[in-house]
Parts: sequence; structure tokens; C-alpha cells
Amino acid sequence: MLFTPRTPRVVAARRLHRRRDREATGRFLAEGPQAVREALAVPGVVTELFGTPAALDRHAALAALAAGGDVPVSEVTEDALAALAETVAPQGLVAVCRHLDVPLDEALARTPRLVAVLAEIRDPGNAGTVLRTADAAGAGAVIFAGDAVDPYNGKCVRASAGSLFHVDVVRAPDPVDVVAALRRAGLTVLATTGYGDDDLDDLADAGRLAAPTAWLFGSEAHGLPRELTGAADARVRVPLHGRAESLNLAAAAAVCLYASARAHR
Repeated sequence: MLFTPRTPRVVAARRLHRRRDREATGRFLAEGPQAVREALAVPGVVTELFGTPAALDRHAALAALAAGGDVPVSEVTEDALAALAETVAPQGLVAVCRHLDVPLDEALARTPRLVAVLAEIRDPGNAGTVLRTADAAGAGAVIFAGDAVDPYNGKCVRASAGSLFHVDVVRAPDPVDVVAALRRAGLTVLATTGYGDDDLDDLADAGRLAAPTAWLFGSEAHGLPRELTGAADARVRVPLHGRAESLNLAAAAAVCLYASARAHR
């Protein structure tokens, strides 16, 4: 039996496009074979897998992995899949997943050497890209602090390219409290700002990036709030050697996180 857009389970899953429904249910959608593969690798995260017959045939190993983990595998029509997906050209698979939130104290108890803090960042594409970069650089946790974007927003999930399932995802209401907790845990807290007193290259040359480090990143539009830059151990600028006015958030985050990754290794 093929589920249609009006099938109750499809209707319920489709509601997860809205943040209030994601919060109410503790569920979100992961779209496409890459995201589904990474989600299935985390036991107990996927609660249902929807797919068109063609996609389930094409990705038979993923369907078998889901079924082997007692995850319901539901065949849907093309119209139903289009209703569940948010991309223009969906790839035929959508998984319903449980939220992955880790409490801040629990994440810090694992003694991560590299942490990224997204403070008040509202753009889901930027947030997902930074999450992906943090994962690639070896970060143990990514903290969505203050009035930040929902990490389970569909665009954020897609931009993370599966990295959402690899690192500890923390949501914390007060960025200042986050900084205090990071410092208590022994991490050096570095705030990124174009007007920083410390040059990233100078910090690297001086060996100051070798310690366990948390990087604070703010929105492209407003940067970091003054109380956060003031609470950090240092305010760091990325050197600009050409005529560009600045780097975008994702590029600056990549430069900073990889500078720490290199120092740690």
C-alpha cells in the first residue's frame, strides 16, 4: 500500500516542517540518502523511513538497515514524498528522527578539545554549514546559544550534510552562561570579531591555539553582542590580506576552527 499526501502518518510528518511541531513532538525530518544513512548510524534516532518505491529499490541497503533496526519503512507516492521534502528535486527518502539534544554539562563532561558556539545566529544555511565545518575540524560539540536558529530546521539539517548526527548538539538559552560554563570546564574562549585585538595568525604562531578552545561566532548582520566579546578570553580577528571588507560567517568559522585543529595536532 502506497501512502498518499492525505495518509495520517504523512500528514503528521509533514507538520514537522514547522518549528512549533518539532518542539512539541521532539521530532524532525532528515531528507535524502546521505542524511538518512548518518541518522540510521545512531541507534534509536530514526522512528520512520518514508520512500518512493524507486528510491527504496535504489537504496535497498538503507531500507534493509532501517527494517533491521525495527524502523518502519513506508512506501509513499511521488506526491507524498514531495509534500515531505523541502528541496526542489527530492531524492526519494525522508526519515523522521528524534531530537539529538545533549545537555551542556554532559557535553562538557566529555572534555572536548574544540567547541563551536553559534550565538544568536539566525540563518539556517550558515548554521548548518558551520556545524558541518566544526565536525570536519574535529569539534566535539556545537552549541546553539541564545535566540539562535533551530538546529532541526530543514535547511540547517541539509546544510550540515549529516554532521548533525556526528557531534553533540547543545541548545542553551543564555550565551553568557555558556561562556562561564566553558571556562569552568577549562576551555579557552575566543570571540571572533573584525575589530579584535588579537590576530589569528599571531595567536597560532604564539602557540595559543594548542589549548582546548571554544570559538564564539555571531551573526553576519550583527556580530557578537558586547557582553559576549567582553566575557571571552580574547577577541580575535581573521587577517585580511586583500581588499575584501570581510569574510562571511561560514568562511571565517572554517579558518578559525581549522587553525585550532592544526594546533591540536
